[in-house]
Amino acid sequence: MSMRPKIATITVQFDLGAGRRGASQGPKSILQAGLLRSIQKMDLSIDDITVISLGEVAATALDVEQDITNLNYLAEVITINTQLAEQVSQTVERGEFPLIIGGDHSISIGTLAGLSTRHKNLGVIWIDAHSDLNTAVTSPSGNIHGMSLAVSLGIGHPLLTEMRGLQPKLKPENIVLIGCRSLDEGEKKLIRSLGIKCFTMYDIDRKGMAQVMQEAIDYLKERTDGVHVSYDIDSLDPNEAPGTGTTVKGGLQFREAHLALEMLHEAGIVTSAEFVEVNPLLDVNNKTSQLAVGLISSLLGKQIL
Repeated sequence: MSMRPKIATITVQFDLGAGRRGASQGPKSILQAGLLRSIQKMDLSIDDITVISLGEVAATALDVEQDITNLNYLAEVITINTQLAEQVSQTVERGEFPLIIGGDHSISIGTLAGLSTRHKNLGVIWIDAHSDLNTAVTSPSGNIHGMSLAVSLGIGHPLLTEMRGLQPKLKPENIVLIGCRSLDEGEKKLIRSLGIKCFTMYDIDRKGMAQVMQEAIDYLKERTDGVHVSYDIDSLDPNEAPGTGTTVKGGLQFREAHLALEMLHEAGIVTSAEFVEVNPLLDVNNKTSQLAVGLISSLLGKQIL
């Protein structure tokens, strides 16, 4: 256990990338639900918590009219992700395991940018009801949390893909999407044209979660120099996780979700992780925050026996 890297927890209190407010309160709610206690019970070494929020920094000034770009809260998204990228970069340079707690899924732009300073062939397991492969052109809403993976591939408006310090260029062949069930037409075309491996809920229904995860692990373990898990809580069925802003029926069940993360831990390939889109304003009896604590614990090695 002592050989395992220290966990550096970074909370990102940000929700302007989403269409509904409230995910900025997700990190606090997850911590209050007992995350640190759960990690400590596993005898893991954990660093102090770093908090990133817009209250700590001024929003970036941009020489552009936001309504022209169809990118909501563009300056704020750039500001928070620039800060996050720097923090994640420092974390990996110290040899620690970055555990990022959001916040909405737009923060993945900064997470992946920071990770790319160390991992030049980074693999990404994106567990989400959505693929987040929209652009300003294809997005029906203009909310950047639906564009974060596209931006990290270098696809989208230059203000996002070319912003200073945030220029990771993931390889499409190093990405695995799991749990998708709500894809816009532009996203479907992009997945097919780039050859991104995608396990939809149809695949999970047919094959079972165990086979899907083993295929994903086998696919990435030999071709990457690290694997990042980006876990959107809306990957679960709304009956399991009501506290999130973009629920879609027909998602992962409780044990499917845990099994996926348990298998990733056993595989020993995960080098960083983020958990996003918990919205306590929409939750029922803190159910989703408590679930998030359990899922994070499963990824970090908590076992039934």
